[in-house]
Amino acid sequence: MPTNAFILALAAGLISAVVFASATTGAFLLRIVLFLLTPLSLYLTGLGLGPVAAAIAAITATAGVLLIANPMAAEVYAISTALPAVICTRLTLLSREVEGEREWYPIGRITVAAAIFSGAFAILALILMGGDVETLTKLLRTVIESFVKTELSQIPGAPAIGPAEIDEITRSTLYSLPWALGLLAMGTILLNLWLAGRITLASGRLRRPWPDLAAFSLPTGATFVLLIAIALSFVGGLAGLLAAGVAAPFTLAFALVGLALVHSLTRNSPWRTFILAALYVGLLFVPHIGLLLAIAGLAETVFHYRTAGKPPEAQNRDQ
Repeated sequence: MPTNAFILALAAGLISAVVFASATTGAFLLRIVLFLLTPLSLYLTGLGLGPVAAAIAAITATAGVLLIANPMAAEVYAISTALPAVICTRLTLLSREVEGEREWYPIGRITVAAAIFSGAFAILALILMGGDVETLTKLLRTVIESFVKTELSQIPGAPAIGPAEIDEITRSTLYSLPWALGLLAMGTILLNLWLAGRITLASGRLRRPWPDLAAFSLPTGATFVLLIAIALSFVGGLAGLLAAGVAAPFTLAFALVGLALVHSLTRNSPWRTFILAALYVGLLFVPHIGLLLAIAGLAETVFHYRTAGKPPEAQNRDQ
């Protein structure tokens, strides 16, 4: 590896570690932005300089988090941030020669890899936060009580919340927590991969052509993972929570397929701009639209509406 690339990889790792540390202080909104963009330098390194440079940057960043924070934070960072960046950028640049044409690793399979990492992160986070339902419930109740006493009480006109309401909020939060963790991890991976791809494409350093995201699809096996995870999430107890943590990122993956389906079907429609604008605005205010997109994506994965009547090669190209 050239010396310049090695130095850039080290710098990228240090930047990621510093951003990770900065995400623990400051204004709440700023912390969210910094947390979401923590891995961006790793993805830029991977797509711009290659997988070896990404691995160097990831190791450097993990070591930096270990020095700045503690071993547990470094472990979480390695699983949730560093390793996905290395693997996803490696898969993005993976290709093979097929009948004289360059075939790139399908976006759908990269998305499945991101979903697997996100599910693993959700499971790890739930275990580290308590490891059983009773401990998780106590932890969440403590956090909610603290918020009610220190934050909510200072807001003029805020409703009074008693022990019964706190118990109800705690129960709701407990069952929504795995979904929030899985969706957050999945969104972070895909956002940074997309941003890094656009930046490296603009700089001329992206080694693969930009994919047609409207043709994006998932392998059939992802359907079984989603359905099994959703079924297990109704088991209850810790097992149900862990299964929900896996179901969340796969649900988002299928929602993205549904979104791609809408983009594909409206390509020649004069109402395309209006339809897409209404859809994206609706996603911000009506969460159930995301669920409908996931169902549409699931149906597309099973029945292949976009590729109906096309040769098998076209049907398998983007999976």
